[in-house]
Amino acid sequence: MLRLYHLLLGSILVVLIPVGAKFLLPQFSPPKVVESPAVTKLPNPNQENIWQKILGNAPAPTNWQVIACKGNVALLCVSSKGELLGTVEINVYPLANNDDFQKKLVAAGIPPGSQVDYQSSEYQTQILPALRAWVADQYATFVKDRQGEYGKQILFSDYPPQPVPIGKLQGIRYGFAGLKQQGGVQEQHIGHVAFDGTKLYVITTAFDPGTQTGKFEKLENLAIFQPYLDAIASDLRLP
Repeated sequence: MLRLYHLLLGSILVVLIPVGAKFLLPQFSPPKVVESPAVTKLPNPNQENIWQKILGNAPAPTNWQVIACKGNVALLCVSSKGELLGTVEINVYPLANNDDFQKKLVAAGIPPGSQVDYQSSEYQTQILPALRAWVADQYATFVKDRQGEYGKQILFSDYPPQPVPIGKLQGIRYGFAGLKQQGGVQEQHIGHVAFDGTKLYVITTAFDPGTQTGKFEKLENLAIFQPYLDAIASDLRLP
């Protein structure tokens, strides 16, 4: 039932994205762009893939496999019958190097260095505004970059951020899409972000011809995998 339900959910998602964009885009006023931490760094071949340490249960559709990629410290490989379908990337950003997110925490009532109970309702209520503000900045950066590249040929939309568990942390699931004027999806991005008191965890994947890592080659495979990614994120060994 899990596989059938999420196959249907994935199919519905692909169909409804263009419709949702027409309503979401006019209402969205991107905030001022600030520095974005989402910069991919080249992996050190001597380091262990972080997914090997944090991956818990890894559910997948029938005949699909989900394992830490060999030779890359930040990628999770999704394959079927020996064929690589896509990858999921994780980036970890120390709070000490992220002045912008420190300000978002202060604005949310969580001064840097404060001791917090990740399971308390008070902390979960406080952290969500900071994470939502971070997501809004990511979307603003996304729109500015893509509008410079595509002009008015592509419509852009964000998906409403949703609170989700990421391991033992309170996190946010978010997404962006670029939709062709004549119909169809140019690109789609799915992300999860969480904070453990000292580090910001950002998990991303996409359907995007211009992306090198953290991507699926086919939109339908990304749509099928998305609910499984949500389940994987909720069972990560974090913090």
